[in-house]
Amino acid sequence: MDLAFSDDDLAFREDVRTFVAENLPEDIAESARRGRPISKPDIQRWQRILYDQGWAAPAWPAEYGGTGWDATKRYIFDEVMAEFDTPETIPFGLLMVGPLIYTFGNDAQKARFLPTILTGEEWWCQGYSEPGAGSDLASLQTKAVRDGDNYVVNGTKTWNSSAHIADWVFCLVRTSNEGKQQEGISFLLIDMTTPGIDPKPIISIDGAHHLNMTYYTDVKVPVENRIGEENKGWTYAKFLLGHERISISEVGLSKQRLRRLKTIAAEERSHGESLIEDPTFAGKIAAAEVRLISHEYLNLRLLAEEAAGRPIGAEASLLKIRGTEIRQELTELTIEALGYYTAPFEMEQLSDRWNEPAIGPDYAAAQMPQFLFSRAATIYGGSNEVQRNIIAKMVLGL
Repeated sequence: MDLAFSDDDLAFREDVRTFVAENLPEDIAESARRGRPISKPDIQRWQRILYDQGWAAPAWPAEYGGTGWDATKRYIFDEVMAEFDTPETIPFGLLMVGPLIYTFGNDAQKARFLPTILTGEEWWCQGYSEPGAGSDLASLQTKAVRDGDNYVVNGTKTWNSSAHIADWVFCLVRTSNEGKQQEGISFLLIDMTTPGIDPKPIISIDGAHHLNMTYYTDVKVPVENRIGEENKGWTYAKFLLGHERISISEVGLSKQRLRRLKTIAAEERSHGESLIEDPTFAGKIAAAEVRLISHEYLNLRLLAEEAAGRPIGAEASLLKIRGTEIRQELTELTIEALGYYTAPFEMEQLSDRWNEPAIGPDYAAAQMPQFLFSRAATIYGGSNEVQRNIIAKMVLGL
C-alpha cells in the first residue's frame, strides 16, 4: 500500500477543508470544541448540509447515494472532519444498518429506508443486547411469532443507545428454537412508534441519558420489514458488527483528542512551567501517540484491503480493541493533565454544569463525563475479551 498522498488527494483535502470552514455552523462547532452534547436537531442540520453536498455517506457506493470514494479519500475526509470538530456521525444508520440494507435488503427496503438515512430525517437505534444476552448474543430470547403478514414481538432489549429519540430500530429476534442458537434468529426493522414499544432510561456513569431498557409487548411488525431470510439473521448481524467495530476504531477522533491533550499540556502553569516540560508526562503522551500512529496504519491497511475487493472480516476486531484502548488512554491522560478542573461531580447536577461558567479552560467541564463514558468503550460493540477470542479463532486459527 502506498501511504503517500497524490497531488489529487492533497487537492481533495483542501477542497474538504474549504467546504467545512465555509459551511459548518459556528454554534455546532463551538459545542463540539467544548465537548457539550450535540442535540439531535443540530446533528441532523449538519447531516443535511453534507447530504446537499453529496457527502452524506463517504463509505457507501455511489449507486445508493454514497460518494463512491476510495479508501484514501474516505480517510482524508474523516481526518478533516475531526480537524474541524464536526459532530460525530451517529453510527446506527449511516455506518451500520444502511450498509446492511443495501447489501442484503430487497429493492423495496432500499427505496424506503436508504434516502431517509442519508438525509438524517430518520434516526436508528440497535436492538441487540438483552438482560441475559450481551457478550453471548446468540442466547437472546426476544421472540417474534409469525401471525399472517406480521410478526408479534415480545421481549426486552437493553443498552439501546438513543432508543428514546430514535425513529426506527434494527432488532435481532428469535423466530425458532430448533438447531443451534444462531440458526433461529431473524433480523427485523421496527418502527419505534409501533404500539407496545416502551423505552425506559438508563443513566450511565457520566450522568447522561444515552441508554435505554426497551420493552416489547405484542409489537406487530410487518413481515416485509424482515431483512433477508427467516432464521438467517445471525449472518446479517455478523456483517453489521464488523462495520460497527470499524467505526469504533475512531482514528480521527483520537487524533483530535491527542491534539487537545497536547494543547492542555503545553499551557503554562502557575509556577511558570508547562506540563509538557515534565519528562514523565511527556513520555506518556509520546507513548500514546506511537500507539495511535500504529493503529492508524493498521486502519489504513485494512481499508486498502477492502478497496482491493477483500472485505474486512475478523480483522475488524483488531481495530476495535486497539481503538477503544487508545480512547481510554487519551481521556485518562487528559484528566491527569487538567487536574482539579475535572474534579468529581454530583450526577444530578450534571445538567446544570453546562449553563454555569466554566472552572478553568472552557472545555474542562466536559472531560470527566467523556472519561467516564469511555470506560464502556471496551465493552460495547462486543467486549474486547470476546474480540480477542475471535482473533484467536478466526485470524490466528488457534
